Amino acid sequence: MPDFLKKLLRKYLHININMKTKFVGEVIISLALIGLLVFYINPLDLLMPHALHPFMVPFLIVLFVIFAGFLWKEKPGDEREQMHKFIASRSAYFATIATLIIGVILQSFKGEIDPFLIIAICIGLLAKIVALIYGHIRH
Repeated sequence: MPDFLKKLLRKYLHININMKTKFVGEVIISLALIGLLVFYINPLDLLMPHALHPFMVPFLIVLFVIFAGFLWKEKPGDEREQMHKFIASRSAYFATIATLIIGVILQSFKGEIDPFLIIAICIGLLAKIVALIYGHIRH
């Protein structure tokens, strides 16, 4: 986008182009990742036959690497943007752990618990603890 257009948008509409493009890019990659993961669920074989799942793995890896790049590259500017990132991260963490725990509860009624669910919950909780300790030591 030309510099003069960025200046006009910033001046009259108070839009920071870099912030908006990072946000849109992150949303697009997240939606693409969700869409690809929905193909894996596919209980009725309407979207993608199970035989093609191994061919989707490279796309899943590439999308995840791009998504991880967005996460590690982000640097919130002001306090308001930091608060938005904090709320989004906290909500995502809660939703993920809650979903995994619900999976464990439902599988326990069947009498068979997938160990991957337990490992995922433990890794998520340990990552949060390590990040909290690192944050307290570093800042």
